[in-house]
Amino acid sequence: MPHRTVDDYLKAHAEDAPMLERLRRILLDEGLSETIKWNAPCYTHVGRNVVGLAAFKSYVGLWFYDGALLDDPDGVLVNAQPGTTRALRQWRFERGARIPVGKVRKMVRAARKLAEGTKRATGRKTAPRAAPTRIPVELARALDEAGLRAAFDALTPGRRREFVAHVRSAKRPETKRRRIAACLPLIARGEGLSDRYRRKKPS
Repeated sequence: MPHRTVDDYLKAHAEDAPMLERLRRILLDEGLSETIKWNAPCYTHVGRNVVGLAAFKSYVGLWFYDGALLDDPDGVLVNAQPGTTRALRQWRFERGARIPVGKVRKMVRAARKLAEGTKRATGRKTAPRAAPTRIPVELARALDEAGLRAAFDALTPGRRREFVAHVRSAKRPETKRRRIAACLPLIARGEGLSDRYRRKKPS
């Protein structure tokens, strides 16, 4: 079910709500603006995505959109899709673990300051980002249930558009369900719908 507000998201993830709320409070205290993007909490500054917040099967995660440029002396940031994700980095907090509030605040402040500059993960100034792809409700629900929302968001815009168009073009509900079921393993591996064809060499 699509979440209209962050409160809706917390209600849908009641087991992780205390950790999500504590991280949410840190993000808001550090001056970030709160919204919902791609059916999950997203925190912005000066018009740029800074941090995403999400609950997964066994942990809660913060997604730093330009995490590759952040100092990480403790090695807490991970690339969930090596070889696919260039900028995104995730900080995972196992369910029930203590949140190191001071370190989180320091990382968020650095990410906020980074958003105020022009340096991006490519090392150069980039054009404004394209508007996010509107995901069909059925696909959004399946991604959330499978814990693949972040993996989908980490795909290139072109790959995301391919999946959305493939699902949206299905006329019958059962066809849409079959297509979604076939897409989920590809998304989990960080692959696009047409990657297998692109890899084929000319005979």
